[in-house]
Amino acid sequence: MNKQVLCFGEVLWDTFDDGKKVGGAPLNVARHLLQQNANATMVSRIGTDEAGNELLSVLTENGLDISLIQSDKNLPTCEVAVQLNDEGHATYIIPQPVSWDNIQPTDEFTEQIEKAEAIVFGSLACRQAETRNTLLNMLSEYTVPLRVFDVNLRPPHFEQDTIETLAALSNVIKMNEDEANMLIHGSAPLREKMIEFHKKFHTQTICVTRGENGALIWHDEEFYEHPGFKVDVVDTVGAGDSFLATLVAGLINNQPMPDILEKACKIGGFVASQRGANPTYTTELL
Repeated sequence: MNKQVLCFGEVLWDTFDDGKKVGGAPLNVARHLLQQNANATMVSRIGTDEAGNELLSVLTENGLDISLIQSDKNLPTCEVAVQLNDEGHATYIIPQPVSWDNIQPTDEFTEQIEKAEAIVFGSLACRQAETRNTLLNMLSEYTVPLRVFDVNLRPPHFEQDTIETLAALSNVIKMNEDEANMLIHGSAPLREKMIEFHKKFHTQTICVTRGENGALIWHDEEFYEHPGFKVDVVDTVGAGDSFLATLVAGLINNQPMPDILEKACKIGGFVASQRGANPTYTTELL
């Protein structure tokens, strides 16, 4: 698969009690796309510091295209404190401002987005004006066939107006069930909420992940559902990102949605059963 996918937003270090790992939702998506033989490029910004140099070194070793990762002389590379509860579910302490709060439009970015098949972005990197305006201007000016919004709410780092603006510019939206309940108020069943969301934003594909209970997708006026795979959860960091990467890879290759959904649930479950966001897949998952 040679179709270009841009992943826009945060790159960072996730720091755990026993060490640190490269992270950030769009970066995790890019790395999972690589594992699925996609041509993924990361658009972000790091500090001119040791943490940034180390991060670039890791990504280069992983084979990720880092040509669109910018450097910032004033703002540091982001390091996030990750806290896991007894069930392996993560909460995050995210500092600001950091280097990816200041992603700038560049000629190189323009050149890549003009030929991209898909762009993946989330809400976190849009918390401050500089990066948000860069993304919104690019989405408004250039036609990318697949515009994928990973809602990925990290309170208090989002505003409702920004979420709605990003949703209106997207044709694929992925969120978890808690995020769906936050964005679509009321006591209606999930399917009705998704249809309501579709009517408001005219989104072609809406995906709601449900953890161990799989996922529900509204795609081209039809629902698709998978109950998920039972696994022993180690931590949930990156599980949703691996799911989204699988969804994107399937969509740009025009695979049947039931096949995409089953594979996405399988890979997401596997990642949740491993430590960290980017374990190497076994061949049967692919």
